[in-house]
Amino acid sequence: MTLSLHAVARTDAGLVRENNEDSAFAGRRFVAVADGVGGSPSGEVASRIVIETLAPLEQDDRHGADVLLAELAVANRRIREAIEAEPAIDGMGTTLTAVLLGPDDATLLHVGDSRAYLVRGGRLRQLTVDDTLVQAMVERGLLAPEEVRHHPHRSIITQAVQGREFTPTVIALTLEIGDRLLLCSDGLSDIVTDEALGEVLGGYTDAEAIADRLIKLALAAGAPDNVTVVVADVTGYAF
Repeated sequence: MTLSLHAVARTDAGLVRENNEDSAFAGRRFVAVADGVGGSPSGEVASRIVIETLAPLEQDDRHGADVLLAELAVANRRIREAIEAEPAIDGMGTTLTAVLLGPDDATLLHVGDSRAYLVRGGRLRQLTVDDTLVQAMVERGLLAPEEVRHHPHRSIITQAVQGREFTPTVIALTLEIGDRLLLCSDGLSDIVTDEALGEVLGGYTDAEAIADRLIKLALAAGAPDNVTVVVADVTGYAF
């Protein structure tokens, strides 16, 4: 039995911003969310470069951390080349949260503040740690976790894929058939509580319905940022 994904992606510009700088990919072995930073339209360019560079992994038989890191390095170089060709967009970049399946395992790659969650046995668990100023304050004991959601600097990220050096987080995942993954931009996680996320992810059997419902929750909460979600159910098939 080989692991596979039934994944769907949804995105919305939100209720405040005119441009959507998020990009996403939802395949059967590769899923990803990228949230562009640096302002319109350059953030959109960066997120698109990263997704377009890594998306061919869906049709590849390679897997593992080395493969993801190598392709991310290519994307980072392409962003740098785009900036060198057009210095006015210097400063653009993107977050990236991605999962690549192997035959019986998975690898999670993370940079920035887009998140990955896992639902198993009806319980929601956040897999990623935000690369943000406020998260660093929490880790240093300067800010309580419950204060993060309302902090004025909660959206300041400490690293992104922007043509420069950065240190991505790589996590080996052991997934099981029946697990459910949520990847999302901070346009969802900043304004919809984990409790509400858990209720939706555990309350519907259909990934499409879940993705649509999560977008609606963000819009109902005001959606001041672009909102992107990928919902992926772990399935399996035999060769």
